[in-house]
Amino acid sequence: MINTFLDWSSFKAKLQQHPESSLQFQYATGKWVNANYHITEIKQAPITSVDCGGVMNTWTEIIVQLWEPAEAEEGRAMQVKKALSIIELVESKILLSPTGIVKIEFGNSEFDTRQMYPGEFKADGNNLIINLTPDATQCKAINRGGSCGTTAAGEECCAPAQPVKRKIELVNLAAGQNSCTPGSGCC
Repeated sequence: MINTFLDWSSFKAKLQQHPESSLQFQYATGKWVNANYHITEIKQAPITSVDCGGVMNTWTEIIVQLWEPAEAEEGRAMQVKKALSIIELVESKILLSPTGIVKIEFGNSEFDTRQMYPGEFKADGNNLIINLTPDATQCKAINRGGSCGTTAAGEECCAPAQPVKRKIELVNLAAGQNSCTPGSGCC
């Protein structure tokens, strides 16, 4: 499964189209982040990795963290312009990469905290709804048309490890010597 990633500049541009709307997040079918959520921080994470094919990869992720308070706050729903003011505050402190991949980090007592991608943006009345899609693992070597670390000898780095078979040479230690036999008194 290959996700279509949204970069930071595109994410902000989509928000800027709906400043007066309430910003809502759907994290699973029929499951919504409570309207009284807070944006607690925006993180920039430069990633450097080497994949199983031996290729170095680098990218940047911009992670927007959402938090649901335990107590209900009636009438509190974040407007897009409030989210944009938080973004502006963060960008006054750190330079966020416009090409960074956006992820939304969220969890609550019924949903383990995880990072998801902003998928569909849907304007619905006074709401701007962002449907979140799960992240998934992938094999970059296969995705770029290669194989998963196959060596010239045909060994793959991701193949299950084969047990090492060692030959054990058996040696008869008693051969050519006086051996201990029953009744010989040697034992």
